[in-house]
Amino acid sequence: MAFLSIIRRWALREHLSIREIARRTKLSRNTIRKYLRSGAVELEFKVAERPSKLDPFAAKLSGWLKTEAGKSRKQRRTS
Repeated sequence: MAFLSIIRRWALREHLSIREIARRTKLSRNTIRKYLRSGAVELEFKVAERPSKLDPFAAKLSGWLKTEAGKSRKQRRTS
């Protein structure tokens, strides 16, 4: 993410204070401090695995699509 590299550049190369970086980015000083201390190059967000609402019907839907694939073009349902 380019945003983190901008924060690191301002802090390390241009020697801006955390307060000034927070003012420019509209982020809190605690967030800026956390980003600088972590030493990470990119931000990573953890996304939990969530089951789809269609999972219980997946077998039935795939069966329908296979039968539709054998039909002629005008008789086929595509949605």
